Amino acid sequence: MTSKLVPSNPSAVMVIRDITPNITTLSVPFARFGLIRVGGRGTIVRLTSGALSVFSPTALTPEVRAKLQEKGDNLKYIIAPDIEHHIFVSEWARAYPSAQVIGVEGLAEKRAAAAKDPKSPSHGAQVPFATVFTEKLKGQVRISEEFDRDFEYEYVPEHMNKELVFCYKPDRTLIVADYLFNLPATEQYSRTGEAADKGIMTRLFGALTGTQGRALGQKRFL
Repeated sequence: MTSKLVPSNPSAVMVIRDITPNITTLSVPFARFGLIRVGGRGTIVRLTSGALSVFSPTALTPEVRAKLQEKGDNLKYIIAPDIEHHIFVSEWARAYPSAQVIGVEGLAEKRAAAAKDPKSPSHGAQVPFATVFTEKLKGQVRISEEFDRDFEYEYVPEHMNKELVFCYKPDRTLIVADYLFNLPATEQYSRTGEAADKGIMTRLFGALTGTQGRALGQKRFL
């Protein structure tokens, strides 16, 4: 199923963009259920300490590796900000074994089960989680002193995907996963030669979760 969700040629279609000197986005095509074009986006953030963090990691292509090296290659935090944004966590954890993997409750168990499934893309990939956010300890879980200096974050277990929401204070930037949609996924599909809003399911989902007007769909989804 993963082959229907993510591109088989990520280097050819990924858009790497420096939003600020400290923030870089990695935008790729991504279709929910293989049908709804919501796009995918990883975010690399350089902390004031010089350490790097990645949120919702995408494929670790040679171009992404080059960007990490350009930023110092000191990746210390790999963050899966909800129970769905974890497909490439293993790939990054193998490349940066000293990095802390951070996620939400239920994700470690989900990935452990997938690691035992020969049909899963995560087969054999056991990833230890250094920090897990839980509803029971909501508001009490911290990541590290250097990370906490730069970020404010909130765990939203009420969301169906158990969302982590981050604010990078130095650049006043909000980083989310499925907490908010910004459709159509124009940048994510800009190198594919295909329309970002292709398909009736994509257009319907976009209409329901759009940010224009009163954004009632977004509000009700939250």
